[in-house]
Amino acid sequence: MRREHRITQVFIELADTLVDEFDVVDFLHTLAEVSVELLDVDAAGLMLADEDGVLRVMASSDDQAELLELFELQQNEGPCPECFRTGAAVVNVDLRRWPDFAAAAAAGGYASAHAVPLRLRGQVIGALNLFRTSTEPLADEDIALSRALSDIATIGLLHERRHRGQQVLAEQLQHALNSRIVIEQAKGMLAERTGLSPSDAFTVMRSYARGTGQGLSMVAHGVLDGTLDTSALLTR
Repeated sequence: MRREHRITQVFIELADTLVDEFDVVDFLHTLAEVSVELLDVDAAGLMLADEDGVLRVMASSDDQAELLELFELQQNEGPCPECFRTGAAVVNVDLRRWPDFAAAAAAGGYASAHAVPLRLRGQVIGALNLFRTSTEPLADEDIALSRALSDIATIGLLHERRHRGQQVLAEQLQHALNSRIVIEQAKGMLAERTGLSPSDAFTVMRSYARGTGQGLSMVAHGVLDGTLDTSALLTR
């Protein structure tokens, strides 16, 4: 499939998710995955600010990327925190400006990293993180497309805010962050019960949620409180 056609298809698919049953966590995970598919990058993740303005990891394309994102937050250094603070994209920069992050990235197999802001007018609500194993510069067309994907993320969050009425953006993002905590707990519990990897456990829950028309957080609550039979998840 030609890349241009796939880009069009992905944006249509993402637009189709902006429905009444919009699931923020699932939506952001999808964005991380399609960022890897469409851009010349090897991993991606999204961070959002909570109601106190503190960045939190919301979605990652794989576990290694999530660990590196968590390292950025713990050390408060790297392209994503800087992107969030300044509101400007941080692309094609020398990682040696953040020595500890550069070492952590190299240990994870990444040679370069980039970040694009999620902007709401003058307010930055998060950032899209992009990781590469290559030191080659990120091409202009990939930078432009990453901005478009971050815009889609912002549109999705705005859509959710309108759906919730007058709820302020900070409260909406906090709701999404709380949902992610529940999903992470359920993912760990399901992995322990079934012997699946945490990544596969998440995929199972996500597939079940989509197949039954339920929100991902609802499925996660079912796993945690025991109202959702594990066998139902595995046989769906």
